[in-house]
Amino acid sequence: MRQYFVRRLLMMIPLAILISFIAFALMNLTPSDPAEVALRINEVVPTPQAIAGMRQELGLDAPFLQRYFSWLQHALQLDFGRSFLTRTPVFEEILAVLPATLWLAATALTFIVLISLSLSLVCVLTQNGYLDRGIRAVMFVLTAIPGYWMGLLLIWTLAVKMDWFPVSGMQSPHAIILPALTLSLGYIGTYLRLIRGTMLSQLQQPYVFYARARGLSERRILLRHVLPNSLHTSLIAIGISIPKLIAGTVVVESIFAWPGIGRLCINAIFGRDYPIIQAYIFLMALLFLFFNFISDLLQQYLDPRLIR
Repeated sequence: MRQYFVRRLLMMIPLAILISFIAFALMNLTPSDPAEVALRINEVVPTPQAIAGMRQELGLDAPFLQRYFSWLQHALQLDFGRSFLTRTPVFEEILAVLPATLWLAATALTFIVLISLSLSLVCVLTQNGYLDRGIRAVMFVLTAIPGYWMGLLLIWTLAVKMDWFPVSGMQSPHAIILPALTLSLGYIGTYLRLIRGTMLSQLQQPYVFYARARGLSERRILLRHVLPNSLHTSLIAIGISIPKLIAGTVVVESIFAWPGIGRLCINAIFGRDYPIIQAYIFLMALLFLFFNFISDLLQQYLDPRLIR
């Protein structure tokens, strides 16, 4: 296990370097000159002299590889430069909005776990019945609806028509329910099928027949034996879904005016704030890499036979 941990950790280093290079190169392949963009954002006339001065200030007059290694050195110290719009350090702006995104992602993850487990148990108890088929059909439809359309539907029905929740923002504690529900609905159907299928497979195992022979009730067999043995795969899948939840808040935060990192990225795209876009791509990619590493370790811990 220790050798596998060290080997996977060493494999992350070249992947992280490749991610940083791609994040840096993408911003340098844009058709707009970052120096001219920075001047226009700050309402400065982009004369040739002003552009040359800004390029020197941003370090754009240096060769590409020299700029990349300089940016990577500063990025390892969590210094991603300054925003073109606010002139404040990029990492400070990200830290200011990160708690709102983490709160939203954690609430959505709670919805996913609770609703998926509850509906999976109901489906298994009513296997192939009308309730089982109805739940799966509804979740299939909800999963197929795009997130932005689902968000608008929830706003129109629960916020505008019924006036149960705020339309946008995070002024009240229950304002998080609609954006978290919108974010979670795309995952609940997936985990419902995953947990239900695993539980049905576990019900065919010999230990279930032995438990029934001992006279245990079906409810106890499901809750005490089948459900715990069915969660290994789901735990690994949820671990991989955590960075997807955090990165997937871009659309939801824009719809509900949620002041998180996703909305910061959207504003940076529209404002051509390249340092923030660059840092967002780099950090989100590292987040996916980290949680994939944690999921692999968890999988090897739960089933050591997979260690190669």
